[in-house]
Amino acid sequence: MKILVTGCSGQLGFDVCRELDRRNIAYYGAVRSDFDLTDKKAIQQFIEGYKPEVVIHCAAYTAVDKAEDEVDLCRKINVDAVKAIADGCKLIDAKLIYISTDYVFPGDGEKFYNIDDEKNPPNVYGKSKLDGEEIVKDLLEKYFIVRISWVFGINGHNFIKTMLKLADSHADLKVVDDQIGSPTYTADLAPLLCDMAQSEKYGTYHATNEGICSWAQFAAEIFKLAGKNVEVTGQPSEAYPTKAKRPLNSRLSKKSLDEAGFKRLPDWHDALDRYIKELNG
Repeated sequence: MKILVTGCSGQLGFDVCRELDRRNIAYYGAVRSDFDLTDKKAIQQFIEGYKPEVVIHCAAYTAVDKAEDEVDLCRKINVDAVKAIADGCKLIDAKLIYISTDYVFPGDGEKFYNIDDEKNPPNVYGKSKLDGEEIVKDLLEKYFIVRISWVFGINGHNFIKTMLKLADSHADLKVVDDQIGSPTYTADLAPLLCDMAQSEKYGTYHATNEGICSWAQFAAEIFKLAGKNVEVTGQPSEAYPTKAKRPLNSRLSKKSLDEAGFKRLPDWHDALDRYIKELNG
């Protein structure tokens, strides 16, 4: 088996490549210098030249607030590039694993979203990822769409690293407590994606770590496990207006994972504990 991983220098791509190394699976970890995601011809030429059996597409435009101003760039990367990748996969009959997001849903209420529930993205980024999903479904039969949320990994920026940095200069912090979701540890997600790559259980999946929390609860647990004496006070989202609207409800049902026989990711508390130990080396 030969796999192409896009965005290998990002949080998820980095851990996917590490997992493929562990499994002794041949792969190429692509970075920006290999092909520009705004250059459709370059994308297709690279895929046709490398001829992978699977493409795990981890690269994306993820600057959620900037996307509100950079609509064209966001869509070039999250929509047009996805079409070029899907076209390339179709040409060589390769499987595609497309990473999507909880932001495809409206983000209201308290229910756990099932994979086929009504979509109504609250922002430009979410709309671009949903349009990417639709392209993958329209063009391919051999695809996995994997929705994740609140991502953290060893290689890149994330909420945990931000909180730990703030802990060095703050004894107390105000953190949003009305957005509810599940963190996703890339080191836990990577093995699942590799299992999918080696299967033919095509379809759409939700794959976050188990359990739910608010950002404030997440922050409090970060400080506890890291041994930082920081007091966390919950605040409503309206106290911290952002350019892009954020979903209040990011609960995702794992029913499709269960039905396909894939193993759920560990509880987020356990994932966070392992991550902080990894950070501390």
